[in-house]
Amino acid sequence: MARWRDGRGELTVVRGDGAGVPVRVPLEIATSYRARTKGLLGRDSLDGALLLSPANSVHTFRMRMPIDVAYLDRRLRVVAVRTMPPGRLGLPRLRARHVLEAEAGAMEGWGLRVGARVEVGL
Repeated sequence: MARWRDGRGELTVVRGDGAGVPVRVPLEIATSYRARTKGLLGRDSLDGALLLSPANSVHTFRMRMPIDVAYLDRRLRVVAVRTMPPGRLGLPRLRARHVLEAEAGAMEGWGLRVGARVEVGL
């Protein structure tokens, strides 16, 4: 598994059934404690997705918008996807090692669902 640093990259969504063209999405990477803690707090929008690593849960306290949350295992396969309104605490996912966040509704448009795999490019 690659070791990422805070910064920007590109997320590629590969559907679980292998059908269709992979979707590429702008990605922000948050691996330091400070970057993970800040996350999407104080933002009104997000172009693409935010990867929190390591992480197995998130909260939406003090957020201004609902978000989609995808929990990824160590092989970057999606184990759960949830939409969370502001002011909620997500339960930790035992198999999750990373969390993707995006604006509510975005992940469905990308075809990101349980069983899909993602790739992170820098």
